[in-house]
Amino acid sequence: MHSIQDECPEGVPFYSINDIFTLRNGYTPSKSNPDYWNGTDTLPWFRMEDIRKNGGILDHAIQSVSRAALKGRAAFPANSLIIATSATIGAHALITVPYLSNQRFTSLSLKPRFQKNIDMKFAYYYGFILDEWCMKNTTTSSFSSVNMSKFRRFRFPVPPMSVQKTIVQILDTFTSLENSLENSLEKELQARHKQYAYYRNQLLTFRELQA
Repeated sequence: MHSIQDECPEGVPFYSINDIFTLRNGYTPSKSNPDYWNGTDTLPWFRMEDIRKNGGILDHAIQSVSRAALKGRAAFPANSLIIATSATIGAHALITVPYLSNQRFTSLSLKPRFQKNIDMKFAYYYGFILDEWCMKNTTTSSFSSVNMSKFRRFRFPVPPMSVQKTIVQILDTFTSLENSLENSLEKELQARHKQYAYYRNQLLTFRELQA
């Protein structure tokens, strides 16, 4: 971990989410229109249930919707993040195929300027930091929702690609070890989960490069 920080001793550039990503709101196609929910030309439609059942890196959904539900709009692009920004907050996923999601999620897809500068697996892991921030920055009416004005200004680090790939490799290893403990004693699994979260947060902590 020390060698990673040595690659950027002066810090790394940070940008706002709004600078890096195109944000789009998820939605639920009308249930009263059967054309939106039938057919062979479909897209996966992601909900919180998908993350709970299948984890945080997804290429298929429990439910699909017809492309007719797009109504002329583009599908959300592959290799985007979905971040829970209303109701059940504190979850995210990396979606590796074109898709739609429900309205509980905000979709984040890289703008062209950053497509060669950010590894989306690194962005996925940094999503855990963003999840924690979201849970601390909510407003409440009929249900909790993230303050989206602040969300757009959230500062996102862009370390060198070599650093991103090293972090991804380390955290992939931690994730694999954690998954292998699923059938172990509950206390051991909880201890490993805390250890993983601690080291993940340490690896994803950067000093912002000063102009």
